[in-house]
Amino acid sequence: MATFEFKLPDLGEGVVEGELVQWHVKPGDQVQEDQTLAEVMTDKATVTVPTPKAGRVLQIHGKEGEMVKVHQLLVSLEVEGDVPAQPAGHGAPAAAAPSAQPAPMAAQGNGPEAASKVLATPLTRRMAREHGLELSRIPGSGPHGRIMKADVVAVIEGAHAERNEFVAPSAQARPAAPSVLPGLADERIPLRGLRKKIAEKMVRSKFTAPHFGFVEEVDATELVALRKRLNASLAASGEQTKLSFLPFIVKAVIAALKKYPHINANMDEAAQELVVRGEFNIGIAVATNEGLTVPVIKHADRLTLRDLASEVVRLSTAARERKLKMDELTGGTFTITSLGQTGGIFATPIINHPEVGIMGVHRMRKRPVVDENDQIVVREMMNLSISADHRVIDGQVAADFVYEVIKYLEHPDMLFLAMA
Repeated sequence: MATFEFKLPDLGEGVVEGELVQWHVKPGDQVQEDQTLAEVMTDKATVTVPTPKAGRVLQIHGKEGEMVKVHQLLVSLEVEGDVPAQPAGHGAPAAAAPSAQPAPMAAQGNGPEAASKVLATPLTRRMAREHGLELSRIPGSGPHGRIMKADVVAVIEGAHAERNEFVAPSAQARPAAPSVLPGLADERIPLRGLRKKIAEKMVRSKFTAPHFGFVEEVDATELVALRKRLNASLAASGEQTKLSFLPFIVKAVIAALKKYPHINANMDEAAQELVVRGEFNIGIAVATNEGLTVPVIKHADRLTLRDLASEVVRLSTAARERKLKMDELTGGTFTITSLGQTGGIFATPIINHPEVGIMGVHRMRKRPVVDENDQIVVREMMNLSISADHRVIDGQVAADFVYEVIKYLEHPDMLFLAMA
């Protein structure tokens, strides 16, 4: 028997740490390969961390609610055979004492090394990096000196010296956050867990990308009829798959993105470059009990309507059951958000940064409209909205993109011509 020291693996692009939400094992437990050890929450979602080895849990490292860094020791396992070799770049060797405390931060040293030892959330780290700030030189106002987003914002707003050579404003100089006076029967609900992460990400998106919105209506009558026919065919053939409207919308969006590729893009803040993506990875916003999560349909352009329907159901179910893998939450190039029949007339969704656009799909209902013969007819109508990053997407481009989507939804037979 040997001891295998399992370190927290990479959690996705740009993620350097996460909050240890819940342990699923305790010392003495026998675990099988791929069994869930813990749940870790990043600024994207809560993900499960499986064990790569079967064995007996000797020790767990970290308490629920604590922050754990990528490549930090997580679980000590007793396994059969020799001790597996440590993967390159995964932190200290297994022989290092797991209870050892990190060395105090040196007064001198390079910025990246110092920043890695500073307590800060992934969001805070990215904000500091994007503005050329050294975390080691920012005073933290959080627990144990943790640097909060507000600390970085205060430095950005109050900095007057050259980049990386600023004088951080004192705590007394910062404007005090307004407090709410208590009232009868008030209930205070702390922002924690995924809800806190959502709040941080939404603030970052609005803080970084200047949003603008555009809304237009769609006559979905032909789409409703096509979906009805296809579902009848699927049922007659004995298939369990049922098409919602979302697979058709995804296909229409992809066809429009191919014509307007700058909307299928990510914004590289550090390099100040628009990265036009070669893949079509469509995020779908899913409401869960904890908050909104955006799993990603990878290579959506390669999937059939049937495949898309199955993938939407699979990802939505995994999101609600907190079983999403990290790679199912990253790599998105454009996001679609829909509340179905509760979607309202229109809304201005917040961009899923670093993407540069998000489409809102709103309630479909029968309405009287005037047709091309000036006759009042009843049609299935709904609205589409887009929010885009005005730094890189002009209003005319966003509007043309929406009209391209509408073209395919109003004449859904054209989707089959556009499919790869």
